[in-house]
Amino acid sequence: MADITAKMVADLRAATGLGMMECKKALVETEGDLKAAEELLRIKSGNKASKLAGRTAAEGVVAQFISADGKVGALVEVNSETDFVAKDEGFVAFAKAVAQAVVTGNPADVDALANVATAEGPTVEEARKALIAKLGENMSVRRFVRYDTAGKVAAYLHGAKIGVLVDFAGDDQIGKDVAMHIAASKPICVSKDQVPAETLETERRIYTEQAAQSGKPADIVAKMVEGRINKYLAEVTLLGQQFVKNPDVSVEKLLKDNGASVNAFTMFVVGEGIEKKVEDYAAEVAAAAAAIKG
Repeated sequence: MADITAKMVADLRAATGLGMMECKKALVETEGDLKAAEELLRIKSGNKASKLAGRTAAEGVVAQFISADGKVGALVEVNSETDFVAKDEGFVAFAKAVAQAVVTGNPADVDALANVATAEGPTVEEARKALIAKLGENMSVRRFVRYDTAGKVAAYLHGAKIGVLVDFAGDDQIGKDVAMHIAASKPICVSKDQVPAETLETERRIYTEQAAQSGKPADIVAKMVEGRINKYLAEVTLLGQQFVKNPDVSVEKLLKDNGASVNAFTMFVVGEGIEKKVEDYAAEVAAAAAAIKG
């Protein structure tokens, strides 16, 4: 068997961007032939995405892109398995490229987005697979939203974990302020008429039962319930909330005073709703150590 040196492994890693153990195994299989090992890894990396597809990708980033005229914008969530990879420059750049592809390609859904070309040339799926091969983790484009409006689009990112996209009319600063407010206060919709009837009925039922326990007359109970409902609507609707930068005014008054309005908004929180697998890191480290010794 050919003598596999550290330099050979380092050279193959530099050429492919893959992990040390993968490079060493490829060199062993090809008896130290660097070019053959690189070809072998390229062949294997094409299958790597499907092998990793079952692993939970619950970390990641939210990215945004808005067209030069400010009328078309996109928000995307791209997931990885670990926060370490989510902070990788290549991963972050990929997420931004995906957001731009949503704006320019206007795909119908995530499946269609896979075939949209990025600004760099490769399709989203080709770029995803290449990044998986380089970073060694499963990653996926989970969801996106795209606004194409006669008004304007504003976005706000809180770090890389929370993102907001707003379809609005008004000056740019109002759009940015409202997007930031949404990230901080997390309304569920723009106005009270958009609150789902089922949600409102559940709240009303709970408040009615609570108020009835007070022993007060029915008409008083009814007023108590309506008061609680109105308070709830103010808490969960954008227009009803107090503006985070100036709690003395509601968002509705802020918009009115500035001749602005909000048509729609979307907020993404990384990993929201994904069940994360609990990892046994001690076992992983022990297994890795055993593999290196072997």
